[in-house]
Amino acid sequence: TILAVRELDVGGGTNDDGRWQKMPQKLTEAYPYAFTVSYVERARQHRWRCSDVTFHCSDGALRQQWIQTIREQLTALTSRPKHLLVYINPYGGKQQGECIYEQKVAPLFACASISTDVIVTEHANHARDHLKTEAELKKYDGVVCVGGDGMFSEIVHGLVSRTQRDNGVDQNSPEEKLVPCSLRIGIIPAGSTDCICYATVGINDPVTSALHVIVGDSQPMDVCSVHHNNTFLRYSISLLGYGFYGDVLADSERKRWMGPARYDFSGFKTFLTHHHYEGAVSFLPATDILGTPRDKTRCRAGCFICQHNGQLPNLCFCSIPEYEVGWGVVRGKFLAINAASMSCACPRSPMGLSPAAHLADGTTDLILVRKCSRFNFLRHLLRHTSKDDQFDMTFVEVHRVRRFRFTPRHCQNDSELDLRENGKQLFSQICRDHPACSCSPAYSSWNCDGEILPHAAIEVGVHCQLIKLFARGIEEQPLFEDLANPPCAL
Repeated sequence: TILAVRELDVGGGTNDDGRWQKMPQKLTEAYPYAFTVSYVERARQHRWRCSDVTFHCSDGALRQQWIQTIREQLTALTSRPKHLLVYINPYGGKQQGECIYEQKVAPLFACASISTDVIVTEHANHARDHLKTEAELKKYDGVVCVGGDGMFSEIVHGLVSRTQRDNGVDQNSPEEKLVPCSLRIGIIPAGSTDCICYATVGINDPVTSALHVIVGDSQPMDVCSVHHNNTFLRYSISLLGYGFYGDVLADSERKRWMGPARYDFSGFKTFLTHHHYEGAVSFLPATDILGTPRDKTRCRAGCFICQHNGQLPNLCFCSIPEYEVGWGVVRGKFLAINAASMSCACPRSPMGLSPAAHLADGTTDLILVRKCSRFNFLRHLLRHTSKDDQFDMTFVEVHRVRRFRFTPRHCQNDSELDLRENGKQLFSQICRDHPACSCSPAYSSWNCDGEILPHAAIEVGVHCQLIKLFARGIEEQPLFEDLANPPCAL
């Protein structure tokens, strides 16, 4: 794939970008005119790189004809962005966002003649609020975030909220069908966790992600809306977790001073406490689609299942009573309730929470882990890092759903929940650091893409292909793995 073309000054021995090149004397004399073409070169592990190839001509007019023709062809590619709005999080990850953008991404955008408006965020939700209110979105062909999953979530909330407001859609109504966003979103990974980038590109590499933006790739993605009592709470793109993953997040938030190590510490501590929570999960199964959570298919570039299921009528958002549309209900004691809208794979867990989950099929995989022994729960967690079927356990069940609700036991209203929460605060302070204590809390927290939700009772609906990314999904790797020296793309 060609990225750009530029004239080369053979006599001066340098590119127009200042890089020096040594030219053979005979070649210079016979072909005094040259131009350089930049193109995408695929490497191992889904990595992309920008490479150059130089062509020499004996005639200046011929060189200009080649350059003009290539540039005209590139300009005619309407899928490629010309003007981007870029948000940089300078505080995320190792606080390298600005450096990564200026050194690795900005030169590539300039080479591809992409103009940018760059905003360095100054506080949490800066990007979200700017997109919702001030940004002149009609000027841009896409929005790029430089940061981690938290920064991406800000961009999604800002764009989706702005789109619904402009189209008169009430986000507080769980039955509303949301309007898809027209602008694509690019992710330049620079955070402590880059799960979304890993799941849509296959690698967390700033240069690879920037090249996907330049070539104008487009990957649709589902988004879950989360409500409580007809009030909108948040959007979820990757994971909703109650019980284990909610407790891990809640505990880690009190230990931010530990840095990224807090997740490992809180995970180990939460595993030892082994708390379970009672409640009821009701769900609308996706029975009219291709694929199941336990099949061997994986969501890859050009996924047939996403294309097929994305074209089905979206039956999720309706006001029909539950008993008339085949809802299922599961009651019991749970160690974890997870809803994975993608595989949730990352470098530390290559298979993810739900290996067969799809990015754009209009469903989420609802994983229910019932109360069991610590040993069995550990077996389940360890299978996230192996190729064994993590759902092949008697205490684990999984459903591919379009919508679900969770109601904690004895939770009829907010006042009762608040009363119980306040009543247990004293005991939680005493028992928080004593895993052997038998005092088990009545409620957990929902982990929504790394943010804690304020309510335990929620209603979740999947909006099929609500957003689009500058990505193409994970490509099948064997096609390129055996190429030690890939040939020129021209």
